[in-house]
Amino acid sequence: MSGWGVGDIPDQQDRTVIVTGANSGLGAVAARALAGAGAEVILACRNVDKGQAVAAEIGDRARVRRLDLADLSSIREFAAGVDGADVLINNAGVMAVPLRRTADGFEMQIGTNHLGHFALTGLLLGKISERIVTVSSGAHTIGAIDIDDLNWERRPYKRWTAYGQSKLANLLFTFELQRRLTAAGSAKLAVAAHPGYAATGLQSHTESILDKVMTLGNKLAAQSAEMGALPELFAATAPVEPGGYYGPTGLGGTRGYPGPSGCSQRAKDELTARSLWDLSERLTGVKFDFTG
Repeated sequence: MSGWGVGDIPDQQDRTVIVTGANSGLGAVAARALAGAGAEVILACRNVDKGQAVAAEIGDRARVRRLDLADLSSIREFAAGVDGADVLINNAGVMAVPLRRTADGFEMQIGTNHLGHFALTGLLLGKISERIVTVSSGAHTIGAIDIDDLNWERRPYKRWTAYGQSKLANLLFTFELQRRLTAAGSAKLAVAAHPGYAATGLQSHTESILDKVMTLGNKLAAQSAEMGALPELFAATAPVEPGGYYGPTGLGGTRGYPGPSGCSQRAKDELTARSLWDLSERLTGVKFDFTG
């Protein structure tokens, strides 16, 4: 039985959507689908050349802007150049990379996946009219937030645990953002999504033997990037619950059409969410203004 697909995206004429990491993978698929439904799409990419190639496929509805989520100065420059948008999709991410640090000294995975998107959302919040979608992962279940060592400066680095922490942070951020939007009387929505097990280039940058293993896994077991992008497209365009979380509904949440998704108890911890929020503001220097 078929479920919600690209053909179910509501008319996006006269709407603008920002998609981070839209030069490849799920972001490129989402950008194509949104433009196909009539949206103007801003492809926010670190690799502008790859972004331009995707934009050329899309046509006049696509614009490319440079955004390096591992550099707060790039994030500020990007945000300053945005006039407004209906939806922000925080899609970009890195997975299980060796220990390295962002331009501002953050561990690369928490720095890119969470802190970069936290700063971007805070700087753009007054310019986004409808909703903020953040892409998490089923791997959030292996994560735990270490408020005292978020950036792996004292702990022995474990790449998969670090990835899980960053994806858990995405959910804690989304749920806390929605609570704060609601408390401020805002009609804006914060929503999260995950792609299940989808074949993208994300799995080929661990710089280890896992690259070959996961490439084989992509061929044998993963669903397509087109299917993997459906949950974030659903979260960005369909009627959703405030603070909702959406993902594939088949085979334990790893594949299939999108619908509501469960999450770990850690993702629902409001005390940790508030502590992470406060720490994220201190680390990035970005404070959210909920009055706009």
